[in-house]
Amino acid sequence: MAIEFPSAAPEYPVVFAGRDEAVMPVVILGVRERENRYLSDTGTWQAKYVPAFLRRYPFVFSSSEDGNSFALCIDEEFKGCNQEGRGERLFDAEGAQTQYLRGVLEFLKSYQAQFRRTQLFCEKLRALELLEPMQAQLTLGSGEQALLAGFLAVNRQKLKALSGEQLAELARSDELELVYQHLQSLRNLSQVAQRTTEAAAQAAEASTDQAPGQDPTPEVKPEAQESASGGNVH
Repeated sequence: MAIEFPSAAPEYPVVFAGRDEAVMPVVILGVRERENRYLSDTGTWQAKYVPAFLRRYPFVFSSSEDGNSFALCIDEEFKGCNQEGRGERLFDAEGAQTQYLRGVLEFLKSYQAQFRRTQLFCEKLRALELLEPMQAQLTLGSGEQALLAGFLAVNRQKLKALSGEQLAELARSDELELVYQHLQSLRNLSQVAQRTTEAAAQAAEASTDQAPGQDPTPEVKPEAQESASGGNVH
């Protein structure tokens, strides 16, 4: 969400994805399909800031067809969801919402409100024709070239070409600051390449340890919150 830019931009490349009215901010987590270099082999998140999209799990709002009401849903396949009485209760003995569940609802209400604000921000970027398709060519430590595509970014030249009135309006709404945070975050693409290189080096080292006599792993030189659910629920 737009409100997360200040916390996310220092660690992730923040870009935009989607088409037409469905364009929303996303973060790049890897250079290959289904690859997440911010997730360890043990399932822990390797960054100081955990996006709210993840922190809300296993809860999510489901909207009615008219969009006027929402139902709180839970992923029952979540390992922390149980019927054995472990963890945080959602309802007390009288069937009333617990304080924990009320906290979850408030978190998701805030998330939903920020979702709409983020939609309006993206609509403004589209109306000003600032977004354009972007590609990033990354060089990994092995010399392998990785091409990232399929996302959108703000065009700096088009941003500079806006009128003083348009820039002033973006500044008054704090959206100009969001744009610059997005642009600054693109430097983190090199960090994604670095994480990919380190993972490859660790895999190669593990392979070498298992097969003595092989050449050692060559040196690599890349160019380039806590969960809302909080453990078990029942």
